[in-house]
Amino acid sequence: MDRNNHPMVAAHKEKCLPEFSHINHYWDKQREMVVAKILPGEFYMTIDNIAIATTLGSCISACIWDCRIKIGGMNHFMLPATDKEAHEVNWGQREKVGDATRYGNFAMEHLINTILKCGGRRSNLKAKLFGGGKILTQMSDVGQRNIDFVYGYLAQENIAIESTDLGDVYPRKVLFEPSSGRAFVKRLDNLHNDTIVRRETDYRSQIDTKDVDGDVELF
Repeated sequence: MDRNNHPMVAAHKEKCLPEFSHINHYWDKQREMVVAKILPGEFYMTIDNIAIATTLGSCISACIWDCRIKIGGMNHFMLPATDKEAHEVNWGQREKVGDATRYGNFAMEHLINTILKCGGRRSNLKAKLFGGGKILTQMSDVGQRNIDFVYGYLAQENIAIESTDLGDVYPRKVLFEPSSGRAFVKRLDNLHNDTIVRRETDYRSQIDTKDVDGDVELF
């Protein structure tokens, strides 16, 4: 059976929050659970027992969840903060929120506010952080700027950081389970540099087809 057409995927998409119905969902046979896969500039929040996955280069994903009621989500932002208003951050025909959440300040705000609207409490929030790799030596170190931003943002919001896998020179695949707070990371090798650039600038999911080396690490 096609993993995108599994009955559990259809059942979840019927009850997920409407703003996330466009997100790609698939059935993970190994974990026996639905996975929502987000791209750069997207975020996802769930109250159900599903996982959220993404692939990161210089981008950052913050996994944030309420450790008491077991709900939460993940974002994937490309750049740190912007001073623009959300309605100004609009390129082409894409949805305005999607454009805004390319930036860390909007991505963090939208994710946290969605968790709180669904019953989470700010005092119960915890975070795990991933990404920010310097994947091309000739590029400016936007990864480090993203790291500096997210540390500062969470300190200002008084949200505890439980664990991180940040920086260095490699991309990562991340899978997060909000219901348990567990996150799994696989560091990626043997990738063409232009593939990473296209993924982060054109929102294309191409590096998933490449070879993956290294063990899965639990954070």
